[in-house]
Amino acid sequence: MKAIIVAGGHGSRLLPMTNFTHKTLLPLCGRPIIDYAMATIRNAGIREITIIGNRFIDKIRQHIGDGVNYVLEEHPLGVAAALQLARRGNENCPLIVWFSDNITNIELKNEIKDFTHGAILLTREVDNPQEFGVAVFEDGVIVDVVEKPTNPPSNMAVGGIYVFDETFWQRLDKVQDLPNFSISDVTKQYIKEGIAKTVSVGENTWIDCGTPESLLRAGQMVEQGIFTIEGGF
Repeated sequence: MKAIIVAGGHGSRLLPMTNFTHKTLLPLCGRPIIDYAMATIRNAGIREITIIGNRFIDKIRQHIGDGVNYVLEEHPLGVAAALQLARRGNENCPLIVWFSDNITNIELKNEIKDFTHGAILLTREVDNPQEFGVAVFEDGVIVDVVEKPTNPPSNMAVGGIYVFDETFWQRLDKVQDLPNFSISDVTKQYIKEGIAKTVSVGENTWIDCGTPESLLRAGQMVEQGIFTIEGGF
């Protein structure tokens, strides 16, 4: 298992804070957001990590240090293009694809150890499912994901952290040129084949730090001890 942390884009939702630094370096009670992601990944036993970053990639490198592969996204051209930048060295193996806004305190070690094929999608109950990719269930089994639906079929958001088997890149190649591509265009292939598993992380164990409001909430959750960095990174 290898990991790709997607930390590209403009960080526009967090302007003006992202005018001079990367959004993942914004602090949560003294530790940058990316520290929480790195700790979760490494505590799951994953050592080979690629970080895709924008013009602030050198600042991320200075903070994280050696032992990680850094890839520069010179021009933000969307999620698919960013992922393709990290393809070399990450083929023919299972992957965690981690969008850098996200932190979770779920223990992934057992999920990673037992993973053989298909995909694992992390889900969480949310009050505003219209703002997320939302899972559609039938008899407790995921059958679809709907992006930012006007009339949400559930309040279970799918997002931010995914585990894919070694067929990920072939699946990405099939759909990367679709209009309005999202990572859901990849996950839907696994879902359609019946090889996608959802893991609910609970209401307080996964948060997207991509807006000022959610960043504030994440900081409060760190202060409450909900998010911690166990074992460093």
